[in-house]
Amino acid sequence: MKGRMAIIGDGDGALVFRAAGMDAFRAESGAEAKELLKKLAGEYQVIFVTDVLAVQMQEAIAAYSGAAYPIVLSVPSVRGGNGYGAETLRRYSERALGMDILPREDKKN
Repeated sequence: MKGRMAIIGDGDGALVFRAAGMDAFRAESGAEAKELLKKLAGEYQVIFVTDVLAVQMQEAIAAYSGAAYPIVLSVPSVRGGNGYGAETLRRYSERALGMDILPREDKKN
């Protein structure tokens, strides 16, 4: 299992991660992604999930938060992100460090 990484993504966008050497798995729904996560958890150290799917499977991802492996991270898909991954990283860094160290995007309307 040393250093193995995978991505669970919506649509064909996850397939572009194969170019970075990751194993890519396609899921069309949060339920399908949740089953894939369970299956892959024993094989991979790091599992990325596109944020569109991560929002739909928050409880399944949270179940791995206390374990050393796998590390489950949310990333934007090639279609763009919904901010879920960045907000999750913000919460974890605030909990670990006691302060927000990530820059906030200025929203201009």
